Amino acid sequence: MTQTTEAGAAAEDTRPGKPIKKRNRPRRSRKMSLHRAWFVAAVTFVTIIGAAAFRSLPGLLIDPLHQEFGWSRGTIGAAVSVNLALYGLTAPFAAALMDRFGIRRVVAVALSVIALGAGLTVWMTAAWQLMLCWGLLVGLGSGSMALAFAATVTNRWFTERRGLVTGILTAASASGQLIFLPVLSWIVEKHSWRPAAVTVALAALAVVPFVWLLLRDHPADVGQKPYGATEFVPKPAPVQGAARRTINVLFSASRTGTFWLLAGTFAICGASTNGLIQTHFVPAAHDHGMPVTAAASLLAVIGVFDVVGTIASGWFTDRFEPRRLLAVYYALRGVSLLFLPMLLAPSVHPPMLFFIVFYGLDWVATVPPTVALCREQYGEDSAIVFGWVLASHQVGAALVAFLGGVARDAFGSYDMVWYASGALCAVAALMALVIRRRPVAAVPSVAVA
Repeated sequence: MTQTTEAGAAAEDTRPGKPIKKRNRPRRSRKMSLHRAWFVAAVTFVTIIGAAAFRSLPGLLIDPLHQEFGWSRGTIGAAVSVNLALYGLTAPFAAALMDRFGIRRVVAVALSVIALGAGLTVWMTAAWQLMLCWGLLVGLGSGSMALAFAATVTNRWFTERRGLVTGILTAASASGQLIFLPVLSWIVEKHSWRPAAVTVALAALAVVPFVWLLLRDHPADVGQKPYGATEFVPKPAPVQGAARRTINVLFSASRTGTFWLLAGTFAICGASTNGLIQTHFVPAAHDHGMPVTAAASLLAVIGVFDVVGTIASGWFTDRFEPRRLLAVYYALRGVSLLFLPMLLAPSVHPPMLFFIVFYGLDWVATVPPTVALCREQYGEDSAIVFGWVLASHQVGAALVAFLGGVARDAFGSYDMVWYASGALCAVAALMALVIRRRPVAAVPSVAVA
């Protein structure tokens, strides 16, 4: 009886003019899978956040080291300047090493070197040991974790949304600062600077497993196309002679005026951010009676708005002329620095909060348009060229980190440093407008979203 009923139902379903019931059809999964490139970008984001702990500490070390060892601020600033200079000078070689040995190996070793250098500072008793541990080791390790890492990942895994992804990965450093800076400032104030240095070492080591297990060097490793690509891109063979290639790219790029304009503007960018605000804002605010934890919290707020500003800058870079964006960013930064000496006070007041928000939105918003111009001008070598441009960024940061400390020792305040940096930002805005635009069609490797 049951069989007859079922047969009758089946016959009824197949009669002319009667549609077949959907429940008898095999179901097809319509779930859209997320491209692997976004997972790689997420791992890169977390890695840069974890490595950003060391970026939060130098500005917090100046006063404690000065009080414990009697070292001048110029001496401590010199160690920070070595760190910043090596951070930049290592970046182009790290980009070439990633082409030779793979992203995972280079980044894992770099994080281990950072942990070693930060950990050894616990036992230092002389200024040269600060130069060795924090200047040399952490500088070399952090240079391999520089923005060239983000540029390499973006170039390999994405052909669309490159500006947006560059902005997100650049913002990761600010996010790390947001996470670690208040914690490290509290540790320094309550338990001295040594536990803070150990915290930095442990944070770097904690990220290594994520890099080794989850990060992949190229889309071809997982059998996928880059995000937005129409064709499969085979993984290129390892490039031999990484150091020689890095130098050759420098010589080739240095024959163009665009390279020097990009390097010059980015040197001023580093001078007015890492070298100035990140290194000297906390001691400068403390000079005016502001507690160290309050000043460090303001830097953390800069990190919050830096995330917003940098991601927005990446979105703008995909849609607007990068040269004009750079000019606007540098001009606004210069104006804000000219007002800073009038805003420093023992307590946090609304005008200072406005400066923090305004400056935070502009902190590293210059990175996505600078990366875009490197890609537009130099094609497949753009990651290495950007590494050299980043080196100039860190050289500028190193000079101001050192000269800022010397100026504080000589004049008793940082006022002249703020004014000089504001004027330099105006020069950078003019330099950005002079950069000539190269037609995208002249660089076949660039894909427009």
